[in-house]
Amino acid sequence: MSRFLPDRFTVFLVCTVILASVLPIHGQWAEWFGVATDFAIGLLFFLHGARLSRDVVVAGFLHWRLHLTILATTFGIFPLLGLAIGFIPSDILPPALYAGILFLCVLPSTVQSSIAFTSIAGGNVPAAICAASGSNIFGMFLTPLLAGLLLSTTGDGGFSWDALESILLQLLAPFVAGQILQPWIGNWIRSKKKILAPVDRGSILMVVYLAFSEAVMEGLWHTFSAVDIGVVILVDMALLAMVLCITMFGSRALGFNKEDEITITFCGSKKSLASGVPMANAIFANQSSSIGAIVLPLMLFHQIQLMACAVIAQKYANRLKAKETTAEPAAA
Repeated sequence: MSRFLPDRFTVFLVCTVILASVLPIHGQWAEWFGVATDFAIGLLFFLHGARLSRDVVVAGFLHWRLHLTILATTFGIFPLLGLAIGFIPSDILPPALYAGILFLCVLPSTVQSSIAFTSIAGGNVPAAICAASGSNIFGMFLTPLLAGLLLSTTGDGGFSWDALESILLQLLAPFVAGQILQPWIGNWIRSKKKILAPVDRGSILMVVYLAFSEAVMEGLWHTFSAVDIGVVILVDMALLAMVLCITMFGSRALGFNKEDEITITFCGSKKSLASGVPMANAIFANQSSSIGAIVLPLMLFHQIQLMACAVIAQKYANRLKAKETTAEPAAA
């Protein structure tokens, strides 16, 4: 039953949104907090770069067919499904929330949870590490490009070189710096995971608090009703279900073995909150779109994907355990 309950970080996210709704930060305090948030995001991506071993990257590229399949799902199938969702009438799915769903569809895959679920299910963990990490690296270029392309169809703005420049300076530059220093500090950072974890979570919470504070000041909760939020939840659930089916059955049709199927299923169906929130902050900083409305579908999708993938990973694990149990008497 606990797998259906929200994880601790999701509870913190909800508390942060409530705090922003009750005590939104604004004025000079918001400007100072924004500077601190930018620094925290830069530190987050520096640590991502420093943690990722180059040996893992090189080894992962050897399994190019699996990685191309995951990238095609993340940055191809997802955006196409996002465009299809656009046929839902605007009086059912508000345009601002639909823009958030489109943004969700162009984000890279998660890293930690994709690897964790792949491991639980008995999948190809080294490939999952490479696929999830590679998805985030490519996402720094592809996400702003695809976001500009897709959002231009909704009238919410097109591609912005300023947004791409912001992504490169705020996210990619610290990541590259971390990769350069990785041979010297990588092992130390990986060994201090518990100490450095607050940077991962804290930077995201800071962006969420700042984004929702601005959105609340603009009347976010007066703009969207509980019915609107319910529609987003249903759309998120349907979107995840479709991609899970495509990755699971598609990988079988393409002839991948069970371990690779598991990797493709989890890495190809997930979307990164850790990368998505900072990217939204960079891409939509100078646009009229409310960042709060943009990241709301992503926050909901985050919890839905964790609950769904926890169940699927356990089913894969149970089948593997049953197969091994059956094979033992036969071997004896």
